[in-house]
Amino acid sequence: LRSLLEVSLSSDLHTLNVHCNRIARIEGLGHLRNLQHLDLSSNQIRRIEGLSSLANLRTLSLSCNLITKVEGLEKLFNLTILNLSYNRIHDLSGFQCLHGTSHKISHIDLHSNCVNNINHLLQCTKGLRCLTNLTLEKNGKANPVCHTAGYRETVLQTLPQLTALDGRNTSGEPVDLAEENCSDLQCIEDILGSLVSSGCPSSRDQNYVTLPVVTPHIDQALAHFRQRTRIPVQSAISSSTELVSSSEPEKAELDKIYSEMRIKKIEDQISQILQKVSDTSRREAPPNVLKAKRDTDPTSESENESGKENNRKVVKRSKIPTYRRTTLSTRSQANHLKNKITDRYPNKSSSKCPRSSQRDFHLNSSSDTRDLEVVGRKAEILTGRQSNIEKVEDINSNATEESTYRVLIQELDQEKERRWKAEQAEKKLVEHVRELQKHAKEEKNIQSMAVYTTDRLKELILKERDVKARLQADVQQLKGETERLTNELNQARNKEAEHQKAMQALEETLAKMEAQRLQQRTVEMKQVQEAELKASANEREVQLLRISFRQQKEKVKQLHELLILREQEQRKELETRVALNGPEFQDALSKEVAKEEQRHEQRVKEFQEKISMLNQKYKELEDEFRLALTIEAKRFKEVKEHFENVAADLVEHKRALFEFEQKEKEMASLIQDLTSIVKEQKEKIAELTKSNEEATANLKCRTGELETVIEEDKQKAVQVELLKKENGRLISQLTAQESVIDGLKMERKIWGQELAQQGAHLAQDRGKLEAKIEVLTNEIEMLKKQKEQDSDTIRIKNKIVDDQTETIRRLKEGLQEKDKQIRKQREENLEAQKFFQVRLDEKAAEFEELMEKIERQNERKEELKQLLEEKEVELDDIKNAHSALKKKWQGKGELLSQLEVQVKQMKESFDIKEKKLIEERNKSLQTQRIAVEKLHEMDDAFRKQLESMLAAHHEELLQLANEKEKQIEAANEKVYCVEEEMRQLLQETANNKKAMENKIRRLTHALNDIQQDL
Repeated sequence: LRSLLEVSLSSDLHTLNVHCNRIARIEGLGHLRNLQHLDLSSNQIRRIEGLSSLANLRTLSLSCNLITKVEGLEKLFNLTILNLSYNRIHDLSGFQCLHGTSHKISHIDLHSNCVNNINHLLQCTKGLRCLTNLTLEKNGKANPVCHTAGYRETVLQTLPQLTALDGRNTSGEPVDLAEENCSDLQCIEDILGSLVSSGCPSSRDQNYVTLPVVTPHIDQALAHFRQRTRIPVQSAISSSTELVSSSEPEKAELDKIYSEMRIKKIEDQISQILQKVSDTSRREAPPNVLKAKRDTDPTSESENESGKENNRKVVKRSKIPTYRRTTLSTRSQANHLKNKITDRYPNKSSSKCPRSSQRDFHLNSSSDTRDLEVVGRKAEILTGRQSNIEKVEDINSNATEESTYRVLIQELDQEKERRWKAEQAEKKLVEHVRELQKHAKEEKNIQSMAVYTTDRLKELILKERDVKARLQADVQQLKGETERLTNELNQARNKEAEHQKAMQALEETLAKMEAQRLQQRTVEMKQVQEAELKASANEREVQLLRISFRQQKEKVKQLHELLILREQEQRKELETRVALNGPEFQDALSKEVAKEEQRHEQRVKEFQEKISMLNQKYKELEDEFRLALTIEAKRFKEVKEHFENVAADLVEHKRALFEFEQKEKEMASLIQDLTSIVKEQKEKIAELTKSNEEATANLKCRTGELETVIEEDKQKAVQVELLKKENGRLISQLTAQESVIDGLKMERKIWGQELAQQGAHLAQDRGKLEAKIEVLTNEIEMLKKQKEQDSDTIRIKNKIVDDQTETIRRLKEGLQEKDKQIRKQREENLEAQKFFQVRLDEKAAEFEELMEKIERQNERKEELKQLLEEKEVELDDIKNAHSALKKKWQGKGELLSQLEVQVKQMKESFDIKEKKLIEERNKSLQTQRIAVEKLHEMDDAFRKQLESMLAAHHEELLQLANEKEKQIEAANEKVYCVEEEMRQLLQETANNKKAMENKIRRLTHALNDIQQDL
């Protein structure tokens, strides 16, 4: 099922089970006024609705659905058991409508939900006066609130009416499962009651024969239910379940055996009597006056026979009255006994009615069938009849002598029957007279009760009229107040719209100013950062040049030291040599001098080349340094200009700060005035809320009184209906006393008319009051909705104000301009501002937050000032350092010219390195692209896997859905099998009944034939 509207439901339903369907909405149950048990579990319901007309509902199951909020239960006054387990509930505010003594809810199941606030739980369940069993955790399925510390102790302390929490009592012991399954037992009792009523529709159907009934599916269902409940089944359930128990075939067999034994015993008695008659006729003795046997012999077997046959006690037949004792002759005795066999069965059935009424209906029907089966076997009776006829034909000679005895015996029997009937008639008359006396007393009591009830009704009507007048006055007052409040609301809304427009204009201008300031700040910060970066780069270059200069100085020193050492070595060698004027020495000297001169020339050439190279490098370095100095001079000029601009901006900012401080002081005074106004409005609003609460409390009290009066009226109407029924019954019984009853009838009619008129007036008044109450409640709800809308708009505005930090400044300027207008309209705004207490509180909080933000901004400004001062100091230091560097550069210009060549070489090396880095960057970009492509491929593969997994999951879901549908079809087939079994049972019972009726007809025809033959 997808909707309850697809099923036609009769208005007499008591139980409705729609478990495990696809119902998404509760609808179509408004006409089920008598519904007591409703099961909507395992569906797709998202909201509790459509239950307001089910006033007699006792149990409601909405487990395994998609409900998130408890609502729509305020009209279920007789609801006692509510199951909301396995949902998504986090809001329990719907239980607040069930507070008080008018609602009877006692069991609530909320396990496996999303309740996470213990204060909300206690607030919503504290007023449930009849609540005794609350389940928030069961079989490991709990709510988040169950994991809080001290959860069980706090719940039991705040809810003293609870006797069991989460399946355990106050002492922590587990509660018996029988209490939990009481609703299931009630439902099963109702079903079994309907089975019983369908099994015995009238008293005529109680005389059919009970044959063995085999119902395996029903037996399995009942056995499963007994194992689940583990409760001993009481007398009512046992009596109903005996219809479908598995021991019925044995009972039917025992009943058949019992009836056959009774028939055999009766046939033996008849044969003994006939033998006695034949013996007396043969002896030709005079007719002896004999006493007939009393028909009070028990027809049950002896204890030994019962132990052998069925091992069970057999119910004895009731006795026939004593007027059946007669003295019979031999021939009349046989005939009389034959006639008595047919006359005995109606008396037995009538005498056994009181006993059978104490038992179950099924045992009663079985006992009646046993009496009917006395005449069960047609063939045996016919054979006995033929033998009896043959014996009677032999004794026709003594008919004249016995006719007189027959006449006398018949007259005696008739007189005894008349006496017995007269005694019974006397007893019945005495009982009837006593019943009439009782009815007369009851009528007098009813009359006195009617008089008392009319007096009470008159008093209640007067009270209700007074209450009605008061309510009308209150309604008029409330209407006036609502009109006044609506006018004030409209005025306040218009003023709010104007304020909002002004606020929007101010906010736009503020946003523009803020954007411009932020842009200026970002530009300044970028310039300062660039200057700092340039200065640091220059410092690094200077340090590199210094390091290279030092290295070159060290190399020059090393060369000088080498030259000095060589000269010293040469001098030592010259001193050690002898015969300097010799030819050999001179030749060697000349050779060595030539060699040394060549070497010296080579070295000089090398040194000259090195010097030329160094001079070139130095010139290049000088050129680069000159360029760097010109660039730095330009940068220094730009920094100076920016510094002057920043100084001018600082002066302007100081002026703006001074103006802002003055404005803040003025705004502080305005805020103080506003806070005083807000406090006054709070006090007035508190007074209004108190008056509203008192009015609502009075309305609730009055509605409660009206409900009690209405309930009393209902009870009285029920009593009046009962009185009418009793009047009709008494009229049918007291036909003999018409004179007395006519007067009572007239009085009753008068009382009934008066009560009907009073009931009609009360119903009309009640309808009017309910309509007025509904109108008032609707108005109150509309006002509440308007308040909620206003509060929502205020919250949205507050969020906007939080996001915009400097909107208050413009608001202050606007407030200064509109101070005069506000002072003029302050008297008008006092009444309108009563409804804006929450707004003003939140705005005051926002003002405080904004003031804190302004203070933070002031602190930021001070920090920026300190930073500027520090930067100024740093600039002074940089200037001093720059002047010192200029002096140093002037003194060391020659060295710089030499170092310029080295700087050019370094530049070339840097260019080469840059090229290498660019190539490496390109390679890294290519690798990055390759990695991105690989990632895309992996992503595509992962997506394909996901799609395959989703497809498999979808197929599994489809398989599960198919399996569920198969299970549902199997369950439907089982139900269909059970229904077919029940139909077969009914058909078999009907066939058995027809067969028994045919048998009884045949037996009656046979007995009539026997009587005619006799």
